[in-house]
This record gives sequence, structure tokens and C-alpha cells, in this order.
Amino acid sequence: MSKITLLPDRGVLAVRGPDRVSFLNGLVSNDAALAAPGRAVWAALLTPQGKYLADFFMFAGEDALLLDTQKTAIPALLTKLTRYRLRAAVTLVDASDQHAVYAGWDGPPPPSPLAAPDPRLTEAGWRALCPAPLTANATADDYAAHRIVLGLPDGPPDLEPEKTLLLEAGFDELHGIDWKKGCYMGQELTARTKYRGLVKRRLVPVDIAQPGAAPGTPILADQREVGELRSVAGGLGLAMLRQDALDKNLTAGDAPLSCRPPAWMHLPG
Repeated sequence: MSKITLLPDRGVLAVRGPDRVSFLNGLVSNDAALAAPGRAVWAALLTPQGKYLADFFMFAGEDALLLDTQKTAIPALLTKLTRYRLRAAVTLVDASDQHAVYAGWDGPPPPSPLAAPDPRLTEAGWRALCPAPLTANATADDYAAHRIVLGLPDGPPDLEPEKTLLLEAGFDELHGIDWKKGCYMGQELTARTKYRGLVKRRLVPVDIAQPGAAPGTPILADQREVGELRSVAGGLGLAMLRQDALDKNLTAGDAPLSCRPPAWMHLPG
């Protein structure tokens, strides 16, 4: 049976104007020109040093690129993008009051130009920006468990602003980076990290053997801190872990953890 849920913590930022594609392409990790009716593009905005600031799904509206992102990130994202606007013919508007964000899985998306398969993984399902409510039959917690099993990040706390590298969070394998589109902010470090094999940590799904472990809990292996628990949904979690600790006996507080890297994740060995 198809699952549909409202994502109340997501909002929409509209980028309008004739320069909207070229403007975003000079800043974000993926190609905004690929967004089209029925096709979304996942991308991130980075610091000049190549560290994560925000991520979003880009949808092509009639006269705008619509960015589905964490609602709490929109004020800072507006400020940052406005700073880089310079002479570009674009306007930036918080359009969260015009579009609710939905996710669904185990079935097709609704027939709308602002509904599209999740560009990260086929198994992830779909996303939609809707001016009118859809009938939901699942909760945001259901969606959290669904994406965590698949290893899909959802902004903070999975991704730390000004700290996380895109390759630590699977943006390469999950189609969040276009390696051929040209320069964008933070592109040099991102490319160097890939081609020199400098990734030391990965965001990995884990099974949590007992309840109580909260996001932010340090993860230990042989009494040495090797990572941190990020998202949690019941007995499932996402953890940022050193790659050399993925096969160790891990604990978060008193809770034993076991890693369950998804098939899409490319790990050493």
C-alpha cells in the first residue's frame, strides 16, 4: 500500500527571475538546469572551504526554481543567497505558505509537475510540493524510519553546518553532485576529497539494541570515541562514524550498535 506523509519541518524557498539557473549553478553542487516538471534535483550549498551549509531538492515551477529544504534553514539560506546575488536577475522569497512538502513511498507520485521521484534512490519513493493538502496515511516518524534504513540524510542533525563534507554523507553515490557542470562554491575541496580518497568518516545506518540513545550521543569502540549518533527513529539511527570503526563493537551510551551499510554505499574493501 502506498504511504504518504506531510513533512511539517520542510519549507520552500522560491528563486525567481531569468538568471535563476545560472545563479544557482554558480553556488550549488548539482546542475539546476536538470530540474524539470516531474524531475527533482538534490543539491547542497557549501562554504568556500567545501563544508556543508544546507541541502535541498530543486523543483522547476512555472516561473521559479522551488527549493524544498528544512524550514528552520530558510532564513539563513535567504541571507546567504542574497549576499551572492550581486547583479543577477533573481528574487528570493520564502514560499512555505504556498506549498506544503509531502513524501511518499511504495507507490507512484501524484500527477503533478511539482511531484517527482526522489532523485537519490528509487527505493526512497517520491516528493511533492502541494498548494492543497494530500490525504496522508503515514507520519513524519514513519518517513524518518524509512529514510534512515536507506541511509538518507535529512539536513541537521545528520549533516553539521560548516563541518560535514558532502562525500561523508553519500552525496556522490546519491546523485547530489554534478562533477562536470563547472565551478561552484566549495567545488575545489569536494573534488580533491574525492580524487585523493580523503574521506575518513561516513554517515551510516545503525541498529540500536535498546532504547534511550539520543541524537548527539558519542559512539565508542574499545573505549575510544569513533563517532556520534545523529537521527534516531525507534531502534534505527544514522551515525557519523570513522570508516576504520565500522566493523568494531560499538556502543552509544549503554546501547550496543551494529552497522548496516546500504548496498549503494561505496566503502573501502
